[in-house]
Amino acid sequence: MNVSIRIPATVLLLTTSMSLSARDRSTARSMVITRYGVVATSHVQASLAGAKILESGGSAVDAAIAANAVLGVTEPMMNGMGGDLFAIYWEAKTGKLYGLNASGWAPRGLTIAHIRAQDATAMPVEGIDSVTVPGAVAGWQALHQRFGKMAWKEVFQRAIFYADEGYPVPEIIASYWKDASETLAFDPEAQRVYLPGGKPPVVGQVFQNHDLAKALRLVAENGADAFYKGEIARAILTTSQSLGGTMAAADLADFSPEWVEPISTTYRDWTVYELPPNGQGMAALEMLNIMETTSPSPEGPLSVMELHKKIEAMKLAYADLGRYNADPRFAKIPVRGMLSKEYARERARLINPAKANCEVAAGTPPFSDTTYLSVVDREGNIVSLIQSNYEAFGSGIVVRGMGFALQDRGALFSLDPESPNALAPRKRPFHTIIPAFIQRGDQHIGFGIMGGANQPLAHAQFVSNVVDYGMNIQEAMETARFTVSPQRGCNIVIESRVPPEVRQKLSAMGHQLDVRNAYTTAMGRGQAVLHDSKTKVNYGASDARADGAAVPEQ
Repeated sequence: MNVSIRIPATVLLLTTSMSLSARDRSTARSMVITRYGVVATSHVQASLAGAKILESGGSAVDAAIAANAVLGVTEPMMNGMGGDLFAIYWEAKTGKLYGLNASGWAPRGLTIAHIRAQDATAMPVEGIDSVTVPGAVAGWQALHQRFGKMAWKEVFQRAIFYADEGYPVPEIIASYWKDASETLAFDPEAQRVYLPGGKPPVVGQVFQNHDLAKALRLVAENGADAFYKGEIARAILTTSQSLGGTMAAADLADFSPEWVEPISTTYRDWTVYELPPNGQGMAALEMLNIMETTSPSPEGPLSVMELHKKIEAMKLAYADLGRYNADPRFAKIPVRGMLSKEYARERARLINPAKANCEVAAGTPPFSDTTYLSVVDREGNIVSLIQSNYEAFGSGIVVRGMGFALQDRGALFSLDPESPNALAPRKRPFHTIIPAFIQRGDQHIGFGIMGGANQPLAHAQFVSNVVDYGMNIQEAMETARFTVSPQRGCNIVIESRVPPEVRQKLSAMGHQLDVRNAYTTAMGRGQAVLHDSKTKVNYGASDARADGAAVPEQ
């Protein structure tokens, strides 16, 4: 018997439209979609390491630490035990957000007078006097003690394996390594460890770091005490003293990370969370508040007026960031004033819709190189974690016998005693790395996009892509972006995927565009995960601007 089934024309039209839309797209990758966990990082082996932890019964935090430890081995110029860490954790069962600031402070002996005595007019960007106490290992332990499920020692086994056995260097990391050769050349230990045969490793060359494997084993067996009070601490102090540094045993032993309350704003009908100062997350929130004062352009995210609005909003928010951001234990920071909707409207009135503003001053709000990863586990718990050495290989100083570089976060201090960010003992510097989280209803997204000063404006563009233009997290991450130029003013770095006619009109408005390749790492490298608490389905996205992937738990 023949059975005829009639499908309504409207259903056929909708199905065909969705199918064509999915196939005829401008993005390079699809989202990873699963009912189980997802780990998204900038290196495939790190994502796999985190996914294996989830498969073994570990929590999202366990997987994040495991992935981060592997990244310290495979992306050593970006991050590692010698850097700092920030994280946001969303607990699915309670809906509560937790923030962790694991950024280290300046040694007691690192003072403005000490730097001035060397005839310096600014903080050094490399060398031992750019080094602050690394906070990453203490951050790992704080996260694990609160939200870990797996044994601490087990979390580090894959990182130890890659350090001992080696891994083939991927494309983008090889490029960063080559660019950092001069930084490494100033320190004999850095040359020995990271320039095998006197040269940076090339694509596909297997790189091993037995010293780093030793350091990871010490942390795995003895916890953070090995780093701040034990054998690794002694190696850091020996390294510092041999180079005339100021680090003392108490600077390491007394350090502990800080649990903080995330700050937030609403953008349209979504809530966006960042961490409070000394990080720069408040600039992303202020930029979104300014953007919200006008409707999104119906012509799309890469239209002239939409890009102009975002560029000008970025300048206003960054001017405030540079004026006020600092360690809140040392300076009064007008966070609430900067995030008020009224202040955003006041700042937005300074935007000329037809012309770029090349000289933007800070307002008066009322007073009252990096790696990023995100993880969601099968219960829906989300970790948004960012970790960094600051610039490539940080200070360029590698700890003797331990195989990791010390960060140069001290470079972000000011030598102006009147600045809220003035260098002072036991003070944390202005920090660029920021994790983020947004949610609306059943949708919960942990995301981040690394890249120094790029981060707040990259966050704002990602949020706008999701909220204003309905993009999924992979599309929102990949869509062409602009970023801030080191020259500031009207100088803007932009990807070539922005249509030529749009770039021409922006130039006519006074924007000075530095056009880069279609997927340039100048825009930073991002990751995102999404948990739908209604369907219990998880989604993962990994930036095509990196060597990584979003990998699902099997």
